[in-house]
Amino acid sequence: MQDTDWADTCRVSCAVPEDNGSAIGAVIGATVGAGLAVVGVPVFLGALGFTGAGIAAGSVAAKMMSAAAIANGGGVAAGSTVAVLQSIGAAGLSAGAQAGLTAALGSAGAATGAQLTESKKSPSD
Repeated sequence: MQDTDWADTCRVSCAVPEDNGSAIGAVIGATVGAGLAVVGVPVFLGALGFTGAGIAAGSVAAKMMSAAAIANGGGVAAGSTVAVLQSIGAAGLSAGAQAGLTAALGSAGAATGAQLTESKKSPSD
């Protein structure tokens, strides 16, 4: 029976990848993406002027509403972009929409983070 050094055996069979940067990048990206869905979207809509109290005067939302009303003969059509954004600004996203947006932005963030932190192997490796 051959005497085996345990450290050598573990080094070969218990190998842990030396570079796990892409996994870390994926986790960071997913966290950022999910954070954008939960916090960023409502803040962004509020900054555009879609608020809980209605469309803010002089805002980008007011300009969008004006253009939509002119294009539609005086009113904003139900289901139009302006109407949907105002609904989200006033009441927030439904639980289902929030979950879907969080999943989509979290996945996109994970893929982007993994891609950005992927290690580049040299041709000699």
